[in-house]
Amino acid sequence: MLYPSIDEMMTKVDSKYSLVVAAARRARALREGGKTDIKAPRSHKNVGVALEEIYEDRIIVTRGEE
Repeated sequence: MLYPSIDEMMTKVDSKYSLVVAAARRARALREGGKTDIKAPRSHKNVGVALEEIYEDRIIVTRGEE
C-alpha cells in the first residue's frame, strides 16, 4: 500500500490537481538542493518525500489567486 494514501492526502488539499502541483514543485526544490525536516523519510524519491512533508503538515498547500 502506498504511504500516505490518496484518501489521507485529500484531507490536506482541496483537489488532486493542487496536490500534484504542490508535490511537483516541492520535489523540484528538493532535487535542486533543498533539505527536508523529516528525520527518516519512507521514500527515497523526491516526490515521495514531498508527499510525506505535505501529509505531516510541514508544507502547507494554499490556493493562490487566479
